[in-house]
Amino acid sequence: MQLFLPSMENNICLQSPLKYQLLKWVGNKQRYANEIISLFPSDFNVYFEPFLGSGAVLAALAPMNGLGTDNFPPLIEIWKTLKNRPEELKEWYKNRWDILNNGDKIGNYEEIKKSYNNNPNGADLLFLSRSCYGGVVRFRKSDGYMSTPCGIHEPISPASFSKRVDEWYERTKNANFELLDYKEAMELSKTKDLVYCDPPYIHSQGILYGAQEFNIEELFHEIEKCKSKGVYVVLSIDGIKKSGKHICELPETKDLFKREILINCGRSMLKRFQMEGKSLEQEEVKDRLLLTF
Repeated sequence: MQLFLPSMENNICLQSPLKYQLLKWVGNKQRYANEIISLFPSDFNVYFEPFLGSGAVLAALAPMNGLGTDNFPPLIEIWKTLKNRPEELKEWYKNRWDILNNGDKIGNYEEIKKSYNNNPNGADLLFLSRSCYGGVVRFRKSDGYMSTPCGIHEPISPASFSKRVDEWYERTKNANFELLDYKEAMELSKTKDLVYCDPPYIHSQGILYGAQEFNIEELFHEIEKCKSKGVYVVLSIDGIKKSGKHICELPETKDLFKREILINCGRSMLKRFQMEGKSLEQEEVKDRLLLTF
């Protein structure tokens, strides 16, 4: 399988700042993606994002040569459709937006959610991510059941979503998307490639897909393997919560990382969901950004 374009010395396609989300996703880095990118090396080959999620950093970077991966099939179905059939992605959204706005909003939302839970798929997940309460797509641990209720907001119009698809298509057109475990994806990296990891956060994302089984020490081992072959690695992970009152502890990393930088993330999206939408003054959080170079 051919995954990449030929390597090049500088893998950044300069773009104006990314303004609008395609997917709503907990942990979305869109608001500070440019701050993260500013810390990337200026010279690298292939860009890897093995915990793709919302794809905000990849789209903001707009690499000339990239690979976005995730182990969640409905999510990768969305990204592959964006790359190969963007007009179909627009139709997915419009069809479900029409259903939601045809009479009983909550009942219609529940029908879309039921369709997803009966057969997990990218088309339903795409719309649910934009219409569920707080934009927090929550999955039941026992069976993966998507449980988030309907949001109080009105989802953006199909016309607005269509414009976002066009922008995101242009920004991600030089990337490929594959269904891979993060270990498989990181194994593909080579000297002077760049890997940006944004895994489930060990202190806050236990209700999200796959978070319960995620092991940070195993990720550190994979990062060490990448570093040993000359790959640059950047990791976003838990930092400081409760407006600086709680520092999240991480396992010992020894000399794995050369730098640690705190990124101010504002108020906690997940905590607002858990507290019924209240914007909490004492829930400002900062992420750690750990760099191997």
